Amino acid sequence: MPINVWDYRAEFEEEQEEILAAVQQVFRSGRLILGEQVKAFEKGFARYVGVGHGVGVNSGTDALFLGLKILGIGPGDEVITVANTAVPTVSAIVSTGATPRFVDIDPATYLMDVDKLEAAITPKTRCILPVHLFGQCVRMETVRDLASSRGIKVLEDCAQSHGATRHGVQSGAMSDVSAFSFYPTKILGGYGDAGMIMMNDPELAAKARRLRMYGMEREYYAEEHGYNSRLDEMHAAILHTKLPKLDRYVARRRELARRYDAALADTALGLPQTDNDNVHAYYLYVARHAQRDMIISELTERGINVNVSYRWPIHTMRAYAWLGYREGDLPHTEAAMQQIFSLPMYPSLTDEEQQTVCDALHEILAKVD
Repeated sequence: MPINVWDYRAEFEEEQEEILAAVQQVFRSGRLILGEQVKAFEKGFARYVGVGHGVGVNSGTDALFLGLKILGIGPGDEVITVANTAVPTVSAIVSTGATPRFVDIDPATYLMDVDKLEAAITPKTRCILPVHLFGQCVRMETVRDLASSRGIKVLEDCAQSHGATRHGVQSGAMSDVSAFSFYPTKILGGYGDAGMIMMNDPELAAKARRLRMYGMEREYYAEEHGYNSRLDEMHAAILHTKLPKLDRYVARRRELARRYDAALADTALGLPQTDNDNVHAYYLYVARHAQRDMIISELTERGINVNVSYRWPIHTMRAYAWLGYREGDLPHTEAAMQQIFSLPMYPSLTDEEQQTVCDALHEILAKVD
């Protein structure tokens, strides 16, 4: 059997009794949209993150888009973020009518280089959107201090950082608004698309609830222009069932990361580095090597499937050529994305499967080096 970079099937076999019971409860309830399951998951996840309010929406992309909207971001505004992220981070900014502006990354952690933020601020900057990439947090104290001094809003992209902390604070609790994805591959993942917007401000929460439901507060009456972005009852029920296991998922990912660290320490691979004061949740275990593509090809021949997150910096993509960036503008971002790749990482990956991956890497790297 192949070893995949991610696979949900063994986890489902272990948890299916609880999951199917939750689904049946929804089907028997007579309510499929915005009912008690959504409310329960919103409250439960907000409590876990440590914020006052959670608003469930239909995807992580919409969580970003609507998060920006409730902060008042729109045409003429600029939002500072990074180019080594998934396209949805940037497409959400563009969908509001705002313009993304990119800063380079720290080459050690692949996170936003916060020391480059101040130089990127212009009179049009209205928001900073740090991405907690691969499972660890950006240095949010620096982001917050700079944003506060300039009257700039902060929105955390937490799609990859469920359960990660900085200075003991959960990702998603260090900004004006944060956005989570519960796409199946995520640390807390469902069986379809789902997302949540998090905040402490009750007025922002009320606005988010309006915007996800056509701008309505009462039946068929729009208070403002809104959208259709509702977390449905079935996905909420599944996620609420899995939520108590989140810390266990993170603990297993951290255990797998320690095993990779030990097994691959004597190779030429660049291994993940954790920033000081962070607890890494290891959504991905990202290695680095100049011969990445050859290594991936050899692993694939052995039935080991890995991934690259991501091959193309967003500022070099045709869709965003209008932003005016050129290759060479973000050198650390561009260099990393030519060499990084993600090893299999998910809680149900067995020790034996992981050892197979490590043995294969040793054999392949012995030929390269």
